[in-house]
Amino acid sequence: MVKTALITGASSGIGKELARIHAKNGGNLVIVARSEDKLKDLQGELERTQGVEVHVIVKDLTTTSAAQEIYNEAKNKGIAVDYLINNAGFGGHGKFHERDWEDDLAMIHLNVVALTALSRKFLPDFVNRNSGRILNVSSTASLMPGPLQAVYFATKAYVTSFSNAIAEELSDTKVTVTALLPGATETDFAETAGMADADLFQNTFSAREVAQAGYDAMLQGKLEVMAGLTFGQKVMMKTLAITPKKLVMKQVRKLQEKK
Repeated sequence: MVKTALITGASSGIGKELARIHAKNGGNLVIVARSEDKLKDLQGELERTQGVEVHVIVKDLTTTSAAQEIYNEAKNKGIAVDYLINNAGFGGHGKFHERDWEDDLAMIHLNVVALTALSRKFLPDFVNRNSGRILNVSSTASLMPGPLQAVYFATKAYVTSFSNAIAEELSDTKVTVTALLPGATETDFAETAGMADADLFQNTFSAREVAQAGYDAMLQGKLEVMAGLTFGQKVMMKTLAITPKKLVMKQVRKLQEKK
């Protein structure tokens, strides 16, 4: 049976690769982002090469009405969404008290509010059908505080915690929720966040590798999966629980300082 995936932030990076992976598996798509040109290009590519149906929804997810409008548009088009992939998100570099508040507020709306609202809109349908999967793209940043990216790390901590919690609430159904926790990945994120020259982004994994790990974990109904980590980063993640928090924060800050 053909599955339809709705993917936010599908115009680039991990979201774009998730769309390509799902289409290659024979699935139809609803792709969402602000850039109509990029979405149309992706739509043409996937319909031409994979022979699937791709619906485009151009939407700024930082607006409070975005989730409801996306849900309504899917319903009005008669599209039954099987997989909800909340991928859209962005970060920003700098000391919290010096950063532009409107930028951080938009980050909270996109990374937290839009993801939560879309989950709330589509989950009742999934539960009523007793089928459906949610993939929330979080970050390894969710596992620690992030000096110089305080709000971003905090929003991703929310995403992981929220995803884990509702996964347990749904454990007596066939609906699953998976959190994808990427490390540094080859996307536009570093440039957008103003961190292209930070140590954190000197050894990155491809968006395709990370997307594939997340997609596979979603299909398997896993609670969460880490992807895009070097051996050293994997060791660091495993030692977080026993490392003094002040030491962790100093190391995180060092990794994020600009050259």
